[in-house]
Amino acid sequence: MTITQNSGAVPQSIAVFGAGPGLGQAVARRYAREGYAVVLVARRQKPLDLLAEELVADGTTAHVITADLSDTDAVAPLAERIRARVGNPDAFYYGPAGSDTGFTRATTLTPRQAQDFMPLAFSTLLALVQEFLPHMIQRGHGAILTAQGASAVLGMPGRSGPGPALAAQRNYLQSLHAEVAEKGVHIGRLYIGAAIESSAFHADMEKARAAGTSVPQWPTVDPAHLADLLWTMHTTKGQPEVIYPAGFLGH
Repeated sequence: MTITQNSGAVPQSIAVFGAGPGLGQAVARRYAREGYAVVLVARRQKPLDLLAEELVADGTTAHVITADLSDTDAVAPLAERIRARVGNPDAFYYGPAGSDTGFTRATTLTPRQAQDFMPLAFSTLLALVQEFLPHMIQRGHGAILTAQGASAVLGMPGRSGPGPALAAQRNYLQSLHAEVAEKGVHIGRLYIGAAIESSAFHADMEKARAAGTSVPQWPTVDPAHLADLLWTMHTTKGQPEVIYPAGFLGH
């Protein structure tokens, strides 16, 4: 695969799993500003190459790896490809999105549909934690960061489908944080009740609105602001879970 990097040595690194438009790219840019080497992981090569070129132009070391994160069995070789570039990363962000939201009514959700959400929402993240967490614990520092939609926190009418799988992810990460926080590893979770500017969801919402279709009145948010929240969660090791906007869903 294509590797793009500058010649400077960067002591810390982050792997961004789901470096698509919106928050994934904003996280990559945020960590790049702090001097991190960035490994960009997503399905499509061209957008990753363009982002890597941007980061390199700003003086960052950037690597591109294409992967289908719904294929949990491919995590072990993916981890080896990452180690070949930067070693075991100091942090990783996990926030991939499927090709569509997959939202459906709870009354029509089938067992097969529910199972189909599990690899991307839960199983691949679990496999990545098994690959990289032991090295973070051994070093005594590290961060595992995630960002997901509000359906992981509260079921809503017509918004089932990915929600149950994301709720399983949240439960797992809550337990993980309780087990590893005192070992220097921070598990940061961001749950978003807003449409992220530049994301596919935001674009679809704007198209529907322009066509005169009724759409939920979600607030919008700059992905750079959300990336700042994740960076703060990592560096301060304060709140392990943040819900945006504040007060959304009563939190």
